[in-house]
Amino acid sequence: MNTSPLEPVPTEGGSCPAQATGQLPDDAALTQVLGQAQTVAVVGASPNDQRTSYAIAVWLMENTPYQVFLVNPMAVGEEIRGHAFYSSLADLPVTPDIVDVFRRSEHVPPVAEEAVEVGARVLWMQLGVVNEEAATVARSGGLTVVQNHCIKVEYARLRDEIAQHQH
Repeated sequence: MNTSPLEPVPTEGGSCPAQATGQLPDDAALTQVLGQAQTVAVVGASPNDQRTSYAIAVWLMENTPYQVFLVNPMAVGEEIRGHAFYSSLADLPVTPDIVDVFRRSEHVPPVAEEAVEVGARVLWMQLGVVNEEAATVARSGGLTVVQNHCIKVEYARLRDEIAQHQH
């Protein structure tokens, strides 16, 4: 019996992309996730303006209606565009809808556990970040999981559809 930890994500039509398992399968699901969210916590955000996480955080601040929170215990006391850094998801003043993870894949399981504990709705692992253990933890805690996708790319690509879902 094959007891793979890779349980398929329930979908309404469509199939999972071949590049990585555990991803949301289609644009409708991504549109729903991005359209319903109001808050995004960028875990692993960097105050270094040469880092991708910095660029994506700034882009989210400037191009989406989301309230953006920066999470990096090594950057507490610093800020990006007036947004302070928090040491953990538990320290945020709100529950984030989306936890957008900029950490190496092997460091994601504790982030998934914390996302479940704080009541987040989505664990979003950025392009190149895939961890099935973290995905399983998040799904078991009721979160939707996105792996190996850039939130900026997906938001920009689906902007018109997302606008129809936003409150």
